[in-house]
Amino acid sequence: MTVYLTEKAAFRLRSFIRANADETTPEKGVRVAAVDGGCSGFEYALDIVDRPETDDLIYEQDKVKIYLDRQSAPFLNGIVIDFVESLTQAGFTFENPNATESCGCGKSFSVADCTPEAVPCS
Repeated sequence: MTVYLTEKAAFRLRSFIRANADETTPEKGVRVAAVDGGCSGFEYALDIVDRPETDDLIYEQDKVKIYLDRQSAPFLNGIVIDFVESLTQAGFTFENPNATESCGCGKSFSVADCTPEAVPCS
């Protein structure tokens, strides 16, 4: 199971992590997960955390500690996380090879028959 960060995404995540880090949180990193929600069934979740959960899969790329939720791992294997910045939008984007459908907003997705019931985007 693997999560890939583009150079821009890694830079932004390092910035967020450093802004919230101190000597007491050497394990601070980003937790990646797929959670129930969104108009396609799952939503992507990126959270800055002090340490991994006990069952998280642990990676490091470009000096960013990545904690992948084990239950989400089959849905997110091979995902590429990027950061885009333009006149009309700024934020993280997700290129998920496992997604069978994606929402127009790019924040939610479905995976074959494993997706919970969809709800409208807010």
